[in-house]
Amino acid sequence: MKSEPDVYSIADLQRDGRTCWDGVRNYQARNFMRDEMQVGDEVFFYHSNAQPMGIYGVAKVVREAYPDHTAFDPSDKHFDPKSDPDNPTWMMVDVGYVGTFKEPITLATLKQTPKLEKMLVIQRGSRLSVQPVTPEEWDIVMRVGELVP
Repeated sequence: MKSEPDVYSIADLQRDGRTCWDGVRNYQARNFMRDEMQVGDEVFFYHSNAQPMGIYGVAKVVREAYPDHTAFDPSDKHFDPKSDPDNPTWMMVDVGYVGTFKEPITLATLKQTPKLEKMLVIQRGSRLSVQPVTPEEWDIVMRVGELVP
């Protein structure tokens, strides 16, 4: 899951303990959250538009997908006038803090790590805020970094 650190960072999640992952307005990313994420699944917390960009920590899904209320609020920057509360277009999950990597696992490191060549986050043009990670990719990344709870 990607977030810009000035919008919501791993430090914010650590402070808050848990948060809703709202504002996703891409159908494919929404489908990943809605159809594939289950309570207990762990996710990488990736900082985009940061120096350096990379994986900064781990979170855990603590509530499965439910309607994203920000889509119905005209005063919210994620408002979608086409989204119907009776048949919501946009979904979100809640995530809880698990840990922060002692040092971020940078995008450059991911690109140089053997067997991560197909990882979606390193693919050119891959801009989705929510992307799947294979079990093998998860294990490799977890061996690269040192997670501090």
